[in-house]
Amino acid sequence: MSKERILLLVLASALFTHIMDFMIMMPLGSQLMRLFDITPQQFSFLVSSYTFSAGAAGFLMAFLIDRFDRKIALIFIYIGFTTGTLACAFAPTYEVLLVTRSITGAFGGILGALILSIVSDAIPLERRAAGIGFVMAAFSVASVFGVPFGLYLASLFSWHAPFLFLGGFSAMVTLLIIYFVPGMSAHLKGANAKQNPLEIIKRILGRKNPLMGLLFTSILMFGHFTIIPFIAPYMVGNVGFSEQELTYIYLVGGGLTIFSSPMVGKLADKYGRLKTFTVFGTLVLIPVLLITNLSPIPLWQALIVTGIFFILANGRMVPSTTMVTSVIKPENRGSFMSLRSSVQQISSGLAALLAGTMISETPSVVTEGAKGLIGYEKVGYVAIFFSIIALFVAQKLRVEKGS
Repeated sequence: MSKERILLLVLASALFTHIMDFMIMMPLGSQLMRLFDITPQQFSFLVSSYTFSAGAAGFLMAFLIDRFDRKIALIFIYIGFTTGTLACAFAPTYEVLLVTRSITGAFGGILGALILSIVSDAIPLERRAAGIGFVMAAFSVASVFGVPFGLYLASLFSWHAPFLFLGGFSAMVTLLIIYFVPGMSAHLKGANAKQNPLEIIKRILGRKNPLMGLLFTSILMFGHFTIIPFIAPYMVGNVGFSEQELTYIYLVGGGLTIFSSPMVGKLADKYGRLKTFTVFGTLVLIPVLLITNLSPIPLWQALIVTGIFFILANGRMVPSTTMVTSVIKPENRGSFMSLRSSVQQISSGLAALLAGTMISETPSVVTEGAKGLIGYEKVGYVAIFFSIIALFVAQKLRVEKGS
């Protein structure tokens, strides 16, 4: 196996733990709302606390991350993420969980940006979409294995168990990072090692192309993350899933994207990142509309809709991420991707809070003991609106020379 493939596997493993840690909270939504006796708005705080903390940390690290060897930064941040995840596992109350999720998010948000920076530094632009597609298959593995297994542990023991599993697995990934990720310090050569915060701000926020990349990221998150946190509660309370059947959504959707994610990356390298994003970004509007307006239907029909959504939503994320990595020069990529992560996480948190304000509860008529959601279809229309705007903003992005 080539060193490049080993690097991608290790980075994908690290990203898997970050994605599972983030995703597992959402299918646990109906369970946590019941056990802690909290409202959809309070649950949205659990989701958004992670993203807001990640956003704040990403902004601060934007001024520091390019001053360090990528490997050293990755080890430090990943140890912090592992510690935060273990803290979540032992949280006894809603309030404590809210704090520990914030701590984990502070490291997790930076982690995702740093991993993408390492991939971008290690792989040339002409092959980068395939590399990013490979690493982003971690989303799929988290869906196929991570979330169903986490839900199984939660049903077998308690909601604490998935985080305990993740903490232990992350400790093993830390060792893989130490042994298999090479030192990466090419971006530190010359004057690049002495950049002060004002220079970084000027190089990123003082130019149109990086600014458009950040705007594109924010709009895309509003088109995606308004509906994501409440898919699981809606499927239980309005469509008729049991809490155990929620695993099928992630098993089917994630299984499909394991194959589709690398394929989308290859398509983007072959036919163009913008063209690929436009196709998938347009098609995804259909399942967004369907999911947010589903009435009680047979399980297999609902799984077809959610499976298509997973494929198309992931299909627009791979080329869009690759496009954003190319709007900045390599010497400022770590700072930019950290700032981009900050914008992404804060936008995701605001999207979740926006959705929470548009949704109210009612006793479910299809699942005994559960609560149905009112207003989810309006959230879908908001997601479609922002998704369409993202298609137009994508046309404005330009590839930076040498990226």
